[in-house]
Amino acid sequence: MKKLLFLFVIFITQLTFSQNNTEVYVFDIAPSYEGIELLNSQNISNNEGYDNQPSFISNETLVFAGNNDGQTDISEYNLTSKLQKWINKKTEGGEYSPQKFPSNNDLAAVRLDKDGLQRFYRYNSEKGNSSELIENLQVAYFAFYDDKKILSTVLDGDNMDLVMIDLPSKKADTLFYNAGRSLQKVPNTSSMSYSLVNEEGNLDLYLLDMNSYESFFVTELPIGIQDCVWINDTQVLVGSGNKLYMYDTLGESEWNRVASLEEYGIKNLTRMAISPNGKKLAVVAEPM
Repeated sequence: MKKLLFLFVIFITQLTFSQNNTEVYVFDIAPSYEGIELLNSQNISNNEGYDNQPSFISNETLVFAGNNDGQTDISEYNLTSKLQKWINKKTEGGEYSPQKFPSNNDLAAVRLDKDGLQRFYRYNSEKGNSSELIENLQVAYFAFYDDKKILSTVLDGDNMDLVMIDLPSKKADTLFYNAGRSLQKVPNTSSMSYSLVNEEGNLDLYLLDMNSYESFFVTELPIGIQDCVWINDTQVLVGSGNKLYMYDTLGESEWNRVASLEEYGIKNLTRMAISPNGKKLAVVAEPM
């Protein structure tokens, strides 16, 4: 029963993209005695409603799913100029989880239409028009390995499958069942990370070698945590409440608290993103 309840909660969260009053914050990060230090906080969404799923497209620019007068669209924000703009042309649905293609400026995102249809689209960065990337595939979350390979979670009834998408061939291969939503390319490696629901109903973190397609167990995520981000090739962060915890694959096999965001007046940390140079951290949280 516990496992079924856990899966149900994950599914409802993913399918509806819960419209909480979340904001996207960006911090400079630096090493400290406690673990990491967070500096120069910026609320880059500063907007009522749902602002979520940040992704860096450069060291100074992010995209995220932002509330645009009641509709979720792709927002771009430049940290240097402080300028924000909307990327996509208005559609019948909402755009979620925007990410830049690795070798060009176009974006990919999940579109959730008002009738419940959920599909995977490409958005031209200059004109804002869109085209479906792969037909009849209910992509929920995804992460680029390169322009050809995309690791994704795909809705399968009440659960999600871990699916490898090959864009040139439009082929989608299911790798595992009962996957979590957090997918990452591990910096400076040929690996990607994903999570699977274990027998206790929690999430186990794995690495997938993109050359051999072999998987390697890393650790169990803390209970109730779905999101993580790799800040380098050995250290992964999660957020819980207003605290950050780190797991170091070269250190002790445990999660250690490395930072608190209490002084910034935010709570309920969820999704995170790291800049390409590893010097900036974006987090999604709710104002206190």
